[in-house]
Amino acid sequence: MSNRQIIVAELPQGELTESHYKLQDAPMPEPGDGEVLLRTVLMSIDAANRAWMQGASYRAAVKAGDVMPTYSISEVMKSNSPRLKEGDLVACEGEWADYITMPAHKCQKMPRVPRLENLLSVFGIAGKTAFHGLIQVGQPLAGETIVVSAAAGSVGGYVGQIGKALGCRVVGIAGGPEKCKWVVDHLGFDACVDYREAGLFKALRSECPNGVDVYFDNVGGDVLEAVLALMNERGRVACCGAISQYNTTNPSGPRNLPGAVVMKRLRMEGFIVMDFARDDEKATRALQAWVESGAIKVEEDVVEGLENAPKALIGLLAGDNKGKRMVRVGADPA
Repeated sequence: MSNRQIIVAELPQGELTESHYKLQDAPMPEPGDGEVLLRTVLMSIDAANRAWMQGASYRAAVKAGDVMPTYSISEVMKSNSPRLKEGDLVACEGEWADYITMPAHKCQKMPRVPRLENLLSVFGIAGKTAFHGLIQVGQPLAGETIVVSAAAGSVGGYVGQIGKALGCRVVGIAGGPEKCKWVVDHLGFDACVDYREAGLFKALRSECPNGVDVYFDNVGGDVLEAVLALMNERGRVACCGAISQYNTTNPSGPRNLPGAVVMKRLRMEGFIVMDFARDDEKATRALQAWVESGAIKVEEDVVEGLENAPKALIGLLAGDNKGKRMVRVGADPA
């Protein structure tokens, strides 16, 4: 029995293409002592996947020849550890592959829920990133104005809905009139500005007449620069990602950043979701309550088939998804 894997054939120098990946057959892995054999069910597709190909960050750099890493939901097929048993459902940092082996202690046992996709979306990385970044870094108060970029994406959509649930005015930034309309009409944002149109700063200023108190940044670059100019004194910027900078050989950043931070006494803080793992249960309880009350709508964008993972990531970077993008590799456990 073979095991399909997608490896990085060549590191991209600029825009990512499908030619940077290669689908190959590999021998079925065997778990060692303390390890488990996992069957991949769902793989998370995130802008961070592309960032990992640019060099070491909070994790080791992805190199040519590596099987592409990802966060995944998997079923335990064989266990050599008392921590997990056959049939358990786990989350872990996996790979773009049908099967992998993993030390059992690096797997998090997950509950069986009606929709396993929710474990990657609202109750997974996307929802927890939105919750922790907004609540613990942004620290919004009712009545304040929140701006969030990539508002139609997996994290941004939840940030805005959480902000509305907390009593804030929420303005999104997204690409294209259709997405902006969807963010307002479906997700319930107060307004959404199209960054592809000329006059981004003026449009944001019009929708934020009282300035911006909290900015949740998913894109960096020119969008970050425009929002910084509208920040109120003592404003907070939660830096989650910089998707506009991942697919280019000429990255750019906001001009006069130190000056803006000093003059307005801003606080900018970068974070990753694992920073707040100790509070994950608190995040899950809050997210569950908001979903049950209807304050949060769950949006998932599922691409079928391991072989389509490269196309799914490239599309995500181009902004063609609504909600949390993931790839279904295998069927749900029986």
